[in-house]
Amino acid sequence: MDFIRYAEAAAALLNADMTDVDDLVAYLRDRDRPTDQATDRDCMLLRKFQRELRPVFEAGTAEDADAVVERLNELMARHPVTPRISGHDGDLHLHVATENASLAELLVGESLLGLATLVCDLGPNRLGECAALRCTAVFVDTSPNQSRRYCSERCSSRANVAAFRARQKAVAASA
Repeated sequence: MDFIRYAEAAAALLNADMTDVDDLVAYLRDRDRPTDQATDRDCMLLRKFQRELRPVFEAGTAEDADAVVERLNELMARHPVTPRISGHDGDLHLHVATENASLAELLVGESLLGLATLVCDLGPNRLGECAALRCTAVFVDTSPNQSRRYCSERCSSRANVAAFRARQKAVAASA
C-alpha cells in the first residue's frame, strides 16, 4: 500500500461529486477499480462518508493535531478497516481486505488506512483545505517544507493573480 497515494485518493474522494453512479464511475476511472460494481447505495454511503471526513481536513487546516487524530479514530471505529499483507508486484505491502466488501466500503477503508498512516508518518498538519476564495477542495500536503495552501496549481495561480492585481490597485490608488 502506498499510503500517500491512498491519502491523496481520500482527498480526491472528498472533492468528488457523488450525485449518482455515473459520478462514481467517473471517479473510479482514474483509480483502476472495476466500475461495473458501482451502485446507488455506494454513492449514498460515499456521500455520507464525505460529510464525516471533511472535519478531519478542517482540523488539519486549523493545525489542530488532536482533533485530526480524534476524528480519524472515530471514523476508523465507525468504519473498521481490515488490512491484509499482499505480495503481488514483487514486494510486500498493505491492502484493504476486499472479501465481501462493497465498493464504498473498500474506498472508505483505503481512505482511512491511507490517512491514518500518513498522519502517523508525516503528521496531522499534512491535511488541508484550499485557501482560494470560493474553493472548497481539500488536499494532502506532501511538499518537503509543508507549505501547500492550495488544492491545485489553478487555484494557486488565481490567488497569486488576484493578490498581484490588489497590490497594483493599491499602488495606483496611493499615487
